[in-house]
Amino acid sequence: MSYTTRKQVDGQFDDVVDRTVGALEDEGFGVLCDVDVQATFAEKLDEEFRRYRILGACNPQLAFEGLQEEIELGALLPCNVVVYEGDDGSVTVSAVDPGRLVGMADNSDLDSIAEDVSERFERVFDAL
Repeated sequence: MSYTTRKQVDGQFDDVVDRTVGALEDEGFGVLCDVDVQATFAEKLDEEFRRYRILGACNPQLAFEGLQEEIELGALLPCNVVVYEGDDGSVTVSAVDPGRLVGMADNSDLDSIAEDVSERFERVFDAL
């Protein structure tokens, strides 16, 4: 069973990252962190790696609601969205499945929030 939703996206890598950030913003998410995995591996390990960015996306209102229901939910936030380059030069955008993520909390009060995030991520993917 998959724990992500993904879509191969046409375009240059940096453009896809920018479009992803914009689509997330359109759905009320801010990108709290942007990890350039390729640069980190090069700097810290002296290793080459494909272009790969991890975007830590958070919708403050939904995070607030979630934390009110489950204070430990912060350990699962922000929701990660990754953009990576395939071996063939393709670009893929992948996001954590919110239902699977909050399912770890085993708190049914979070189901409606996970559904809301899922719907927003679906619209993000549609916009790409």
